[in-house]
Amino acid sequence: MSSATTTTTTSTASRRAMLNDPGYQAFVILRAGFTVAPILFGLDKFANLLVDWPTYLAPWINDVVPGSAQAAMYAVGVIEIVAGLAVAFAPRFGGWLVAGWLAGIIVNLLTIPGYYDIALRDFGLLLGAVALARLAQRYHGKRHSD
Repeated sequence: MSSATTTTTTSTASRRAMLNDPGYQAFVILRAGFTVAPILFGLDKFANLLVDWPTYLAPWINDVVPGSAQAAMYAVGVIEIVAGLAVAFAPRFGGWLVAGWLAGIIVNLLTIPGYYDIALRDFGLLLGAVALARLAQRYHGKRHSD
């Protein structure tokens, strides 16, 4: 019985140490944010409550994709929801997926005059997604011991 108690105590101490690790805390914060935000923004592509999303689609992309800009936003919404779920369940992959998606959004925004500030903001988000992917390499699915 002593071994079961020792294992439980060690496991509890290990979890407590992990929760006090600033790197792990950063991982948890970024994972939560990059799970919730893409899912919420993806869902809003169907409702346009936050903003009129089709106005953020560059005209040249609208000319290339079939259907209307709103139909394109429906596809974008699905991709964003999937990206958020990927971060939730597989952050090592999901972080890179979100970073790549943000890179595409940045290219889109840089081709629309007047949207450069949003492109810059999305570049900051891209850096956060890369940081998440790198932190996930260390923390996801592993027991942290220090």
